[in-house]
Amino acid sequence: VKTGALSVYNIIAQAEGHVHGVPVGQVHFHEVGALDAVADVVGVCLLMDELAPDRVAASPVHVGSGQVRCAHGILPVPAPATAYILRGIPIYGGEVRGELCTPTGAALLKHFVSSFGPMPVMSVSKTGYGMGRKDFERANCVRAFMGTAFDQSPQEDGEVTELSCNLDDMTPESIAFAQQLLLEEGALDVYTVPIGMKKGRPGIMLVCMCGAELKDKMVRLIFKHTTTLGMRQTVSRRHTLTRTPGQAATAFGPVAAKTASGYGTERFKPEYEDVARIARENKVSIEEVLRTVKNPTN
Repeated sequence: VKTGALSVYNIIAQAEGHVHGVPVGQVHFHEVGALDAVADVVGVCLLMDELAPDRVAASPVHVGSGQVRCAHGILPVPAPATAYILRGIPIYGGEVRGELCTPTGAALLKHFVSSFGPMPVMSVSKTGYGMGRKDFERANCVRAFMGTAFDQSPQEDGEVTELSCNLDDMTPESIAFAQQLLLEEGALDVYTVPIGMKKGRPGIMLVCMCGAELKDKMVRLIFKHTTTLGMRQTVSRRHTLTRTPGQAATAFGPVAAKTASGYGTERFKPEYEDVARIARENKVSIEEVLRTVKNPTN
């Protein structure tokens, strides 16, 4: 939760630093540093940690229109920091006069959401509403759905895009950084394969798997964070098990776990981050925690 909250505030700091033309270390938080904003960020990070969704999708962001009054005076909507954070995210304005997306909200979306677009096909289990205090021409609320992705085909579960490139002039640390960044930005999986290149040079093939809606975003990130001059694209059909989030009991307390089922198979696995957290808190090894794991409960 702390790591997530710090990441969200780092997104805000990067945006404020860019807007004001100062290093991040010199950024002074105004509205986003108030206690209610801190509570918003930490609260969302805590809830997301407890919900532990496999994936978070969101509709395009309605930013509002007109002007907003803040510590820097009267600014256009979206505010400069909000507009910077929302780069690469589909947004739109409209007839509603007012600020509908703040830098805090934009940073939370940037950190947690992996794809933006129409609501995916899903079996909904819970619905939640968050109501704003301002009155507009239409409902001032955020609605969230929790559910399971609907398996439309028992044989083939859709398509996945694979982007690959060969690298022979990057350090292992730089490749690992690119891998982690791609995963954080919504890639389904990122892996490397050792290869032999021309003139006997050893190299690494970087492979990024993502949904079609994230292909362009992943292409831009790969070009930005690797030294490749080109990459290959393959579209593959895939078969997947249905994954359901739940909990598993251990001698040290509950841990988040996922149950995977389908095609006559069912299995479950505790979430590594949760197991590692419990191991650190109790000063025991990960293996000791795993040995006490019992059947999960949804």
